[in-house]
Amino acid sequence: MAANSAIEWTETTWNPVTGCTKISPGCTHCYAERMARRLQAMGQPNYANGFRPTIHEHMLGAPLRWKQPQTIFVNSMSDLFHEDVPVRFIQRIFDVMGAAHWHTFQVLTKRSERLMELCRQLPWSPNVWMGVSVENEAWSFRMDHLRATNAHTKFLSLEPLLGPLCNLNLSGIDWVIVGGESGPMARPMDRTWVVDIRSQCQRAGVPFFFKQWGGVHKKKAGRLLEGRTWNELPKTGQLTLSASAT
Repeated sequence: MAANSAIEWTETTWNPVTGCTKISPGCTHCYAERMARRLQAMGQPNYANGFRPTIHEHMLGAPLRWKQPQTIFVNSMSDLFHEDVPVRFIQRIFDVMGAAHWHTFQVLTKRSERLMELCRQLPWSPNVWMGVSVENEAWSFRMDHLRATNAHTKFLSLEPLLGPLCNLNLSGIDWVIVGGESGPMARPMDRTWVVDIRSQCQRAGVPFFFKQWGGVHKKKAGRLLEGRTWNELPKTGQLTLSASAT
């Protein structure tokens, strides 16, 4: 069965790969690492290796068995473009996403160099949305790598947002998600950073999704920005998620 997700911008998760390694400041307090350790302690078979990158062949065909159209976050517990994931396995995942054309798949990576390197070896179906994570200005080059891909729908996950992004180049970008870090050691996110990104999106005509303020008590902090929720979604590609701006 599909794993229902509490992540506001998706519906379910699919993890044919689990585990990762840290490569930039946004990884410091990785939620997936905490969860993987917990699942390992609970005896969950897919997490016998804890957070060490692990391929799960038996998970590969799962979306083909899910007949109800869904928006699926791919590898919420890993990074598909991690250097330990073989190219052929990445290609097989893309083949499954193309075959399961009734779903919408969201792929997110911090390893934009490998994404760009492998781009032309991958079958880009219209139902595959490709995104990169950018936590501060120092990592904004990932956007350029994303732009260079053949993905039909391209998005940015600015989460955890750890600094201002004052001059975003939103050319070729179809969607922007912003969120603060959550958890016991969450680093703060300044309101002015969020408002400025929202304004840049509005000027560029790019849908803006505000996920959360985050913090130690993220539910209490909520996700209202200037008195409203921002649930805008891409205007392109297939879409099953029912969120809308209110």
